[in-house]
Amino acid sequence: MRYTLYKMRYTGTMKIAFAADHAGWPLRHRTFVDIRALGHEVVDCGSPEMEPGDDYPDRAAAVCRAILAGQADRGILVCGSGVGAAVAANKLTGIRACMCHDSFSARQGVEDDDMNVLCLGARVIGEELAAELMKSFLRASFSGEPRHRRRLGKIQALEDERK
Repeated sequence: MRYTLYKMRYTGTMKIAFAADHAGWPLRHRTFVDIRALGHEVVDCGSPEMEPGDDYPDRAAAVCRAILAGQADRGILVCGSGVGAAVAANKLTGIRACMCHDSFSARQGVEDDDMNVLCLGARVIGEELAAELMKSFLRASFSGEPRHRRRLGKIQALEDERK
């Protein structure tokens, strides 16, 4: 099995799809500022105003579809815990979303697992840690090492079983 979806290195500006549900809203503004400060473009897949009672699966679908359509290179999703956003995002074939609350996982998830969506929990982490995680995620590149490509090929085979 050959894994063909990954990109070895990102150079220059990336387009970062972003969305937050009502619980993730407190991290929205700071995330936009930090993405732009790193020289990347924000693709806003959410609402321009907080919508009480909105649902994280809708936000996850919007971010993931932007990535799959080639409108964004990676995505960041924020909900209350990060868990729901990750569960919903991983339902779309080709998305590798992880909830991260430490810098090592945010970086290593990209380097080894070609993670393309970072999920954060606004009720679990603060603004400073969220900024640190986002920076680790965006600065990382997939290593492309044979063992990682082999493993991603196996993940792709599991996705193919769902079709």
